[in-house]
Amino acid sequence: MAEIKELVENLTEKYGNKRENLIPVLRGVVEKYNFISDETMVEVARQFDLSAADVYGTASFYAFLDTEVRGKHIIRVCKSITCDMKGKNKILAALENELKIKLGETTQDKMFSLIETNCIGLCNHGPAMLINCNPFTELTPEKVHNIISDFRTREKKC
Repeated sequence: MAEIKELVENLTEKYGNKRENLIPVLRGVVEKYNFISDETMVEVARQFDLSAADVYGTASFYAFLDTEVRGKHIIRVCKSITCDMKGKNKILAALENELKIKLGETTQDKMFSLIETNCIGLCNHGPAMLINCNPFTELTPEKVHNIISDFRTREKKC
């Protein structure tokens, strides 16, 4: 708990504790821990003089502010209608097969989490996905295999 308190204090000192600075502080927590725990939300609420429900409401609204434990590499597959029409389901099936998990799950080694997200702005090159902050477009099952193999063999993180 002391480590969380120190991180939140440092982020609040850096960005300020006005409501408009809530997202940058929460983003800083995600950068450190890959998700925002309940105890972290309570500490952020204390620093911002908000209710924990207010902080949770903000954190749970935005797709990139994860409130669940995720893997080191978060795979976000675009679920827009355009990507769907361009073969998103084949890509999801390839990812599930490659990772041996289902949508919404994390691999046992905590390396990958597989989730869907709203449009990531790459639909003109769909199907598309993000792994952490790295975009991948015009995906095929073969590309998925190569991308996951690459992430397994070397580190890629923003």
